[in-house]
Amino acid sequence: MATENSARRPLSDVGAKRHRAVVRGGIRWQIWIQGSGPALLLLHGTGASSDSFDALMPLLAQRFTVIAPDLPGHAGSTAPPTFEPSLPATAAALGELLVALDVAPVIAVGHSAGAALVARMTLDGIIAPELLVGIGAALVPLRGVARALLPRTARLLALTSRLVPLRIRTTDSVERLLWSTGSTLDESGVERYRALSERPAHVAAVLEMMASWDLEPLFDDLPRLRTPLLLLAGARDRAVPLRHQQAVADRAPGARVTVVPGAGHLLHEELPFAVAALILEATQKST
Repeated sequence: MATENSARRPLSDVGAKRHRAVVRGGIRWQIWIQGSGPALLLLHGTGASSDSFDALMPLLAQRFTVIAPDLPGHAGSTAPPTFEPSLPATAAALGELLVALDVAPVIAVGHSAGAALVARMTLDGIIAPELLVGIGAALVPLRGVARALLPRTARLLALTSRLVPLRIRTTDSVERLLWSTGSTLDESGVERYRALSERPAHVAAVLEMMASWDLEPLFDDLPRLRTPLLLLAGARDRAVPLRHQQAVADRAPGARVTVVPGAGHLLHEELPFAVAALILEATQKST
């Protein structure tokens, strides 16, 4: 198995992250690009931003041109009020962004909800990667009471936030939210999420995305997913339990699960070298 140190190589040759802003379909995208070579699409999850890949991105950029946009409404990307952040609509919008960038990713990596996006894009023919990677992939639909209540609650909070901007003001509150993921971040990692939580537009976009998200059609479509899918699961993940990853692997023909010891849901932030090594090892087998 790949180790934390096996991905450690000099990073001076990958260059600094390059910023681009692209307007497409009313969405103003903030995009970060690093490295050279074949394109690798890197998507963050709900509530995060492309900055969550700060440690992982330069490691992948040693072999790929890594493209990491902020999702609509998240962090530096803005979306018009008419945009509905459902899974299919967000996947289609990302497809339009890739057209604008003239990019066809050979590898697509997504964390949490970002994994659902790269899977949906592949199933819909928006992208045709040689490998998909889900980091703490959130691909299994909610069941029971949670399925009924969570979207309604998020929708109510989203509507409220348009009138009274919402923010999480205290570091303790952010730390409690991070604790619920099973991950332990350093001070800079906690500060990154605290800063996001103080941006009312970001919080509103997160709530609207949660209210619009429906994984049932994607889960039903997984048997059609023929692209190899590597599922990287944190052994301590409290947000997406290991049984969900196994359920996806049982359903998607080309899927396999690799458990990363000592990590929670934010494993790419806790153990970036281990995660990068596993991704790079899988790309060597697929490309």
